[in-house]
Amino acid sequence: MTEKIKALQIIHLAICIGTIIAYYIIGDLSLEKLNIPIIDSSSILYLAIPVLAFVLSSILFKVQLKQINPKLKLEDKLPIYQAASIMRWAVLEGAAFIILIFKPDFILFGILLIVCLLFLRPTEEKITTDLSDQ
Repeated sequence: MTEKIKALQIIHLAICIGTIIAYYIIGDLSLEKLNIPIIDSSSILYLAIPVLAFVLSSILFKVQLKQINPKLKLEDKLPIYQAASIMRWAVLEGAAFIILIFKPDFILFGILLIVCLLFLRPTEEKITTDLSDQ
């Protein structure tokens, strides 16, 4: 089981590092860009992207976990957990890239999505807790 958890941690690390590198290269980060941008009616959609991405990723993750048969052993539940986790991370990563590409003024919100993504690192404790809560 630890090999499967290691594989999931490597996938998570690759997603995080890839997103961070893209933000570093494409985002051309500087302190001036990290200010909170002026929000008007035309940019309110870009403010909603991180919030919607976080909510959608959490909902999709929980829906996937509810499909797991509770009678299965923990090791048999792990592939479904892995798929649910990857889906969750992909939504957050996608939202971060949408912000980076379409509205670079909102780069701070993309960085917050990356921080959120970093905190979703899979550990054996988290996996056990998530799978036992279903």
